[in-house]
Parts: sequence; structure tokens; C-alpha cells
Amino acid sequence: MFANFDFDVIRRSLGYLFFDGMTFTLMLTSLSAFGGLVFGTLIALMRLSSLRLLGRIAGLYVDLIRSLPLVLVIFWFYFLVPYIGQWVTGSSRPIHVGAFTSSLVTFIMFEAAYFSEIMRAGIQSISKGQPAAAQALGLTYSQTMRYVVLPQAFHNMLPVLLTQTIVLFQDTSLVYVVSIPDFLGAASKVAQRDGRLVEMYLFAAMVYFVISCIASFGVRRLQTRIAFVH
Repeated sequence: MFANFDFDVIRRSLGYLFFDGMTFTLMLTSLSAFGGLVFGTLIALMRLSSLRLLGRIAGLYVDLIRSLPLVLVIFWFYFLVPYIGQWVTGSSRPIHVGAFTSSLVTFIMFEAAYFSEIMRAGIQSISKGQPAAAQALGLTYSQTMRYVVLPQAFHNMLPVLLTQTIVLFQDTSLVYVVSIPDFLGAASKVAQRDGRLVEMYLFAAMVYFVISCIASFGVRRLQTRIAFVH
């Protein structure tokens, strides 16, 4: 079955695949996870706010984003962000944003919807007595959230947040559709150049599988440690 496979094409392309492609993939994953967590936490606080309008806006955003295919959102942002920039700045022509920036915005806004639900569950898991005690000591609402509630919520939800980040790492391969040279895009370029599609796509799948399995194993270990501490 593998008699006609040319695995040497993988060896010759390792530098390009990992130093260019995988580096870009990990950078996009890290930036998107951080941005998604920040905005997701804000959305979670909006949903838990006593102001109904804020809660409804946040809930509508989460429901809308989670009901859309990610690849469709990538296309939307890729083509719409330049026109949104034109409208915001009042420019006479669409703003040049670039594939990376539009993809980063897409992943941050998309992942924020998922991270917000995780953080909302984490915040609601904190005993109501703790915020009450903090306010009794004179802490404001923002101080209570910053020093009492959010650190505990983040600690409790850390395994789930990391699991969602693993999913994000896999989803970043979709930027291939807008011709960004991530790891999958780099593998595709080599495959098209050398006519070795099977070898390169098989290798790319194995790399994603191995990295995701190792990361998932680390998350399970962390989850066990957190459960043991509790």
C-alpha cells in the first residue's frame, strides 16, 4: 500500500512546515484564545448583569455566533471587515485589513461566544455567600469580581477552557480557505508543488492528532489534580 509513497518529501519540508506553518498556527491559537477569553468573560458578565438589556444583547450574540458555521464566519469577516473599517473611518475605499487580521478577529469573536458560556458556568458555580461576604467587607462589585469571583471561576473552569483551546487549535486549520499559510496551508502548498497530496495530508493529520492527544492528556491530568485539591 505504501510502496509508492515518497516520505522523503516530508523530511525535505519539515523546516517550512514547522518553523513557518506550525509557528503561525500556534501564534494564531494563542492570540485567539487570549482575546476570546477576555471578551468571553465580559460577555459572561453581561449575561449575568442585573440589567436585562445587557443580558439580552449578550445572549443574542452568543446564540447567533454558536448557530453559524465557523468557516462561514471566516468568509464573512474576511470580506466584510474592510468595509466595516471604511464605514468606521469614513474612508473613500475599503480599508486593507489582510487575511491574518481578519482571521484573528474572526476567531476572537467566535471563541468569545464559547468561552463566555464556560466562564458563566464558572461564575455561577461560586457560592453566593462569597460575593455577599466580600461586599460586607466593603468591596465594590468590580473588586468582588476581580479578586474573589473570577479567580475562582477561572480555576474551576481551567480544564474546560483548555479543552476549548484544543478545539480552537484544530479549527485554525480553516484559515486555509483564505489562503493563509498555517500548518495545513503549508502542507497543502508542498503537496501541490510536489504532487504528493496523500503523503502531506496524511502527515498533517498525524501531527494534529499527536499534538491534540498530548494536550488532551495534559488537560486530564490537570483536571484530576484540581479535583484532588478540591
